[in-house]
Formats: sequence, structure tokens, C-alpha cells
Amino acid sequence: MNTKLLSFSKLAMSLSLVFAIGACSGVNSTNSTASSAPADSGSHPVEFYANQVGFLPLQQKHIVVRTSQALTYRVTNTANGQTILEGATSSPDYWALADQTVAVADVSSITAPGLYRLSVGDTDYTTFRISAQRVSALHDATIKAYYYNRAGMALDPAFAGKWHREAGHPDTHVLNLNKPQVSLASPKGWYDAGDYNKYIVNSGISTYTLMRAYLDFPDFYAQRRWNIPESTNNQPDLLDEISWNLDWMLTMQDQDGGVFHKLTTLNFAPAVMPAEATEQRYVVAKGTAASLNFAAVMATAARMYPQQQSNFLAAAKKAWQWALENPQMAYKNAQNVKTGEYGDSSFNDEFAWAASELFLTTGEQGYLSETERYLGSPATPGWSNTMGLAYLSLLADEGRKTLPAQRYKLLRARFLDYADTLVKTSKNSPFRTALAAKDFVWGSNGVAMNHAMILASAYRLTNNPDYHHAFTGLVDYVLGKNPTGYSYVTGFGEQTPLFIHHRQSQADGIAEPVPGFLAGGAQNGQQDHCRYPSSLPATSYTDSWCSYSTNEVTINWNAPLVYSLAAMLARED
Repeated sequence: MNTKLLSFSKLAMSLSLVFAIGACSGVNSTNSTASSAPADSGSHPVEFYANQVGFLPLQQKHIVVRTSQALTYRVTNTANGQTILEGATSSPDYWALADQTVAVADVSSITAPGLYRLSVGDTDYTTFRISAQRVSALHDATIKAYYYNRAGMALDPAFAGKWHREAGHPDTHVLNLNKPQVSLASPKGWYDAGDYNKYIVNSGISTYTLMRAYLDFPDFYAQRRWNIPESTNNQPDLLDEISWNLDWMLTMQDQDGGVFHKLTTLNFAPAVMPAEATEQRYVVAKGTAASLNFAAVMATAARMYPQQQSNFLAAAKKAWQWALENPQMAYKNAQNVKTGEYGDSSFNDEFAWAASELFLTTGEQGYLSETERYLGSPATPGWSNTMGLAYLSLLADEGRKTLPAQRYKLLRARFLDYADTLVKTSKNSPFRTALAAKDFVWGSNGVAMNHAMILASAYRLTNNPDYHHAFTGLVDYVLGKNPTGYSYVTGFGEQTPLFIHHRQSQADGIAEPVPGFLAGGAQNGQQDHCRYPSSLPATSYTDSWCSYSTNEVTINWNAPLVYSLAAMLARED
């Protein structure tokens, strides 16, 4: 397919996209941009940056205003024109990461659902919504994105709508790269990102994060459905979706207990649909990171799926033992493998995480001793640093019931100290977001959402509103309260990505990208050498297929967004 012509076609249709997206997602767009008339506050229109999807009634609600002076504002209810709030913004503050001076309008006192207009002067305004329904629709779309990324399954129109497609990558005849005479079947699983490969370390943290959401908010998910093929069975949809990937992960364990690092083609596929990407696929070398990641996920799954507990736990223990015998087996791409490496050479975090999950599942003191041996300081989770995942489990209900009381208290204090640093960053940020310069790396929105998951967990431990404000502020950030003006989730908001680096969305001939995916977000590494409007960390973003370093989507960035939205909605129930 001629992708250049396709992109032109998408661009030509983009004017009507916001209405189409509203129809497919069950929400309507709102005007979140400034008017073009001159403003009383300066020589150019006031710009607003706000959550473009909707606030929940009980959350803190900040709208960022680009201005060099404090401004008065008023909020009117669009249903009747009545003024319901008048106030003044904070003092302006300069954010060097975006080269912008902004102030904040706090509209948190408004809690009634509806559409509101915030006006500055006589000409400049933005609108915002308070709507649990819209946030709920967003949550369901961000988790349904995993269904759209299933490997080995045709997507039926009854479940996928206009994004239906043929099955791709059955993976019934996968070769061992190091032993090409050996083949195995490794079906199911999720495509990792914009490409069609499957990587254990990234898949593992994504799967765990979704399991963590279920373990922390079981009542929220008990009856929740989002129209996937398994929605008519007696199991919550979230457990069904997770099972699709667990089934694949189990096939990646070798007979000796070690786990293959990834299932991949030698090179990335072109921008074609899954059924058209037919290159030979391989499993590659086993590694310590993959084996420990697998052990942690399977030990967690053993707590969630009682009927499969023995199978999951046996797999976890076998992978753990292999890692003990191969404690420094770092993965590196072979010379002829050009796909994502996900390389890691430091494994204390994976040992701590796997030992923690095995201890919580079995109660065996030997695993607790191993946890103590490897557990370091808490950190925001990522595929290359899973230490924070150990803390999330050890401090959840499972840990509170299993750990010695004094040890639990110490870990809790250590974890909250880390969360406090994120709160401080948020309060000191002109955009009221817990993001520092070091966070604007590849997948900065994933960093933001993993920060949010840490803060949401701190809130669950304490009910301290500072944690809640900080984590919902990060959700607002990816939904439009950021200096690019984008709501980074496809299909949700006034200005959303159209040209994500996602092969299905690029090749399917449909104007709208697959909905519910979180784009990687701004960062100024510009590793793809595309053209960017800015070289600053917080504004170096472009909505372009070319930009795999800012506009790709991945399962591990969506997962903490799912968790954070569940945490927000569960609090409102």
C-alpha cells in the first residue's frame, strides 16, 4: 500500500474526524481551544490547556492558561448561561521545558456534571466537561486497545467495528534462532506496539499492571464489559483479556525453565496489515530478565486464577530456578536481528520483583529472604526497572496480610517518601504535573502514567488528597493539559493523534486510528530524525507516522493508564 497516499487521504478527512471519533467512542468533542479574537491580557489570544475528555466530579480540576500576568476568569454553565464561579488564576510561572509562561485556573469547586465555559476577558474562552460517563468510556477504550492488538485472531466486525481485520501471525511454526531445526508453537499474545513482534519483558510488565488493576479494584471490574468475544462468559472481561497474553507467555518457557526473550521476525515488518506480514518468525535466546519477569507474572497469575494456580506456580518456580542458575544472562540482539532489543544488564530489580511475587503467593520464607536480599529503593516502574512493581505488591492487601508488621511499616514509609517527591514536583510545576526533565524520555507519557500508578497506590494507602491531586493531574496531562495541546489518547479529545506509529492504523485505509491507544509523547531525543516543531523536551512531539520516538503506541504505556483510570472511577463509585 502507498503509505504516502494513505497519509494524504487521512489528512484530507481529518476535519471531520472529531465527530467520527465521538460517534465511535460514545463521547462528544468539546471546544478546548482558545478563540482567535484579540485578548484583553495581551497582543495575542489566550491559549488554554485542559483535560479534553472530562473531569470526574470529585477530582481536582486545573486548567492551564498561557499568560504573562494573573487573570480573572468566570465560569458559566452552558446549559443556562448562569455564572457559577468567578476567580483569579495563580501567578504566572515559567516552565523551561516548554519555554512557556502559564498560570492555573482552579475550578475544582464545580462538581455537578455538565458542560462549562471558562472565559478570560470578553473574547477568550475554553470549554470543559464534568462527566463520569466520558471517563468511563475512555477507560473501556484504553483496555479494549489490547483486543485490537491481539495476535493470531481475526477481529470480527461485531467486536471491532470498522477496525475489523483478518487474523495474522498464528505462530504455529516458530523457529528457534539458535537451533533452526527446532520449531515450536507460540500462538496468541498481544502485539507489543506499532510492530508485530512479542517481547516477554515488555509484555510481562503490561500484564502485571493489568493484573494489579484487577487485584486492587476487583469490585470495579466484576461486572464491567467492553464488547470482546469473551464478554458473554462468566468471567470478568479484564481476566479474559489478560488470559490471552498469559497463554502466549507460557509457550515461551523452554523445557529447562528458561524463558525466550522475544518472538520476532529478523526485521520490522513494513506498514501492512497483520495477515500480510508473513515473514518467518523466531524465538531468540533465553535471558535472566525474561525468565524473572515471567516468574513474577506467573506467580501473580497464580493468585488471580485459582483453577490454574498449580500450572502458573509451577512455571514461575521453574523460571526462578533457571534464573538462579543463570543470574547474569543478559540478552543482546544477534547481528541479523534488527527488531527491538529490550536489553538489560542489571537484574536486582527483577530478582526482587520475582521473589516478592513468589513469597506473596506461597508464603515461603525462602522467597522472603531473597526479597530482602535484592529489594532496593522504590522507583517508577518500567520494563528496565521493575523494583517499583515489587513495592506495589508488597504494600497491597496481599503484602499487608503476609509481611511481618514492622517490615511492612518500613516499606510503606520508604514508598511514601518516594511518592512525596512526585507530589513536590507536581506542586512546583507550572503545569501542575509531576514530570521533571529526566522524565522526558522515549515514552514520556508512559513515565507519566507509571508515576500516576505510584501516586494512586500511595493514595490508597493513606487517603492523602495530595497523592490524589498529583495522580489525576498526570491523567489530565496526557488528556490535553500539556503544552502540545494534544490529548494523546487516540479517539478521545478535541485534538488527538491521527497518524500514530501503529501498522494496523497506518495500513487499514480508515481515517481514524484504532481508538484507545496512548501515544508515546513529547521528548527531544528525536531518534527517528523526523521533522519536529520544537527541540524542547515538553514540546518536541509530532503527530506523524514517521515519529516512532514520540508517536508510537505500546502495551506498556496503556497499562498504567488503564490502572489510573480505574483508580479514579473506583473512588467515585
